[in-house]
Amino acid sequence: MSDPDPQGRHSGDGDGTRAVRAGLPEPVKYEPTLPGPVFAAHYHLPGEPTGPYTYGRDENPTWTRLERAIGELEAPGEDGVETLVFASGMAAISSVLFSQLRAGDAVVLPDDGYQALPLVRAQLEAYGIEVRTAPTGGDAQLGVLDGAKLLWIETPSNPGLDVCDIRRLVSAAHARGALVAVDNTLATPLGQRPLELGADFSVASGTKQLTGHGDLLLGYVTGSDAEAMSAVRRWRKIVGAIPGPMEAWLAHRSLATLQLRVERQNATALAVAEALQDWPEELGVRYPGLPRDPSYKIASQQMRRYGCVVSFTLPTRARAERFLGALRLVDDATSFGGVRSTAERRGRWGGDAVPEGFIRMSVGAEDPEDLVADVLGALDESAR
Repeated sequence: MSDPDPQGRHSGDGDGTRAVRAGLPEPVKYEPTLPGPVFAAHYHLPGEPTGPYTYGRDENPTWTRLERAIGELEAPGEDGVETLVFASGMAAISSVLFSQLRAGDAVVLPDDGYQALPLVRAQLEAYGIEVRTAPTGGDAQLGVLDGAKLLWIETPSNPGLDVCDIRRLVSAAHARGALVAVDNTLATPLGQRPLELGADFSVASGTKQLTGHGDLLLGYVTGSDAEAMSAVRRWRKIVGAIPGPMEAWLAHRSLATLQLRVERQNATALAVAEALQDWPEELGVRYPGLPRDPSYKIASQQMRRYGCVVSFTLPTRARAERFLGALRLVDDATSFGGVRSTAERRGRWGGDAVPEGFIRMSVGAEDPEDLVADVLGALDESAR
């Protein structure tokens, strides 16, 4: 074991070191450090059908390495933590909700969360599950928690970037016998570790900043309760919501640069947010890392990094569209977390309670000075 450093960590426990080495197998002479994807629908299986790999819908060695890697990032040094990967973030979200809830149960969702949650709500209600909602900000979900079986938290919320106190909500939920799942997509494991804050599940879309290149769909669930995770695994088997081995391998490959990407993107996001905050017009800028942001106090108590998403509001839909059209380094696209900056007028989808001029911007890995200049230039051009 390496000697601890002055901060109490071991010399191999830094985020960058962990991201680069997470989930790698023991070195074997002449073998690659990260073996290639295993494409297999079935495996040699003489005799009794036992062992780690029996059929391609249940397990795959490429998944296994990725699952170990994500688990090491979400809950470093913790024994008994399991991670399961899925075909998309929504597959992961659905697996927790539909594996843990039954007809007659109640679940608490955020009313300002990811755009697809209303679709999930309709399906839950069709199955006889009571759905309650409340905003993320101000820990408002506490007010509708009594009698619930599961509390679903999304913090920071997407796209509004409100933050709730995970420890406080977890404590209240557990005291009432409810499980807690935290959508950790926007924060990533390098920004926030929900299991360390007491949550039962950390769920995320790996499509976003975790993999960071906008070239694959992926989701995962990490949890420490063996029985609950067994139910999640069973749900994955039933619905077949499994990732392809190539996607899993690409995701694992991408983890090696996670710390580098996160540091650059988060620092630039703060620079963009500060520049927007100093713009002569009032833009209602939101970024949890801004000291004047309403979310800053709670975020700074539970987040290690604040994410790469900045939001702000222009006066009209037309102004927002002129702004997006004037950008040169920022693609008009949905999703977030990629190395190439994107932005969109979020109201165009119709599922978020945001003004027509609301902009969600995902800050990429471009040079900060270039990106800030592009954003301010587009603001100026769109105002003419």
